[in-house]
Amino acid sequence: MLRKIILSVLGLALIFGAFVAANYLIDNKHKPKPVIPKVVKTVLVETVKNTTVPLVISANGNLVAKQRVELYSEVQGIFKSGRKLFKPGQEFNKGETLIRLDASEYYASVQAAKSDLYNSIAAIMPDLRLDFSDIYPKWQTYLNDFDLKKTTPQLPEISGDKENYFITGRGIVSAYYNVKNLEQRLTKYSIVAPFSGILTEALVTEGTLVRNGQKLGEFINPSVYEMEVAISKSFAEVLKEGENVTLTSLDNARQYEGKVSRVNGSIDATTQTITVYIEVKHQDLKEGMYLEANLNAEKVENAIEIDRNLLLDSEEIYVVKDSLLDVISVKPQHFSDTKVVLKEVPNGTIILRKPVPGAYAGMHVKAAANKITTDSIQ
Repeated sequence: MLRKIILSVLGLALIFGAFVAANYLIDNKHKPKPVIPKVVKTVLVETVKNTTVPLVISANGNLVAKQRVELYSEVQGIFKSGRKLFKPGQEFNKGETLIRLDASEYYASVQAAKSDLYNSIAAIMPDLRLDFSDIYPKWQTYLNDFDLKKTTPQLPEISGDKENYFITGRGIVSAYYNVKNLEQRLTKYSIVAPFSGILTEALVTEGTLVRNGQKLGEFINPSVYEMEVAISKSFAEVLKEGENVTLTSLDNARQYEGKVSRVNGSIDATTQTITVYIEVKHQDLKEGMYLEANLNAEKVENAIEIDRNLLLDSEEIYVVKDSLLDVISVKPQHFSDTKVVLKEVPNGTIILRKPVPGAYAGMHVKAAANKITTDSIQ
């Protein structure tokens, strides 16, 4: 009997618990779902104002001295020490001796040839006095002025056929030019600076044997440099000599002013580029320095300039209309590393100034600033 009573109580308890649970579930089912707040991104915008945009072409290259000389020896001899060391970094003024080779042996042969010429002229003087008394004084004057320690003076001017036959027949003219040839070669034992500059390479040292045709070093003028850059052929007609160029160092720490000194008249068939040479002067510049050049090419009327990452692959840009993003088609005119010049963007159009992650047409946005564009290119 007791067992039946306990089972009845448990059954009633289960029925009551099920009733309560069912009511709880029904009540919760009709509760309103929580409303998720809508996020509206804040974007930076600007209002379009079409202006004249100058195109700036970026190029880069290494500086090379405009005046440079590779030093070679045309004769053989022992390198003799001079007043200044022949070492890289050594400065020389114009006309100073860079290299002097031992020419004592060759100098003796030159003196012997000059002496033979003097003796040949002296030997014909008695005949000139007897047969050519009218030309005798000028040849006597030539002999009197002849100095073996100085450069051989030019022969007197031959005035007639008889004098020509007589002088040439005695071998005077051939002996003279032989001496001048030896004297000319004697000057090659000494190399002088063609301009004031500095040695950048020295391949020989004092006391070494220098051979004919051997490279000795390099000599440059450190005051004027040139940079060779390759520009697209589309700018061949607009680039002119004398155009100002802004040159920037690799770390953007320094800027230098240069100008276009030369423009190659032909286009590279492989790369379809034209070579432009930029001249620049500054005391801080060194040969081999890497610089970036910005050349003013031409101007685009009724255009704007924006960051390249704002231009979509479909040649469209985002605009803001009634707090919604939309896209419009544009016409790119010129691309640089970071900028793009666009046309066909109506004045007054509100465009993005910075990219928006995850942007899409129809996206709700809030404008943070409204800035009018300017016509300057940085």
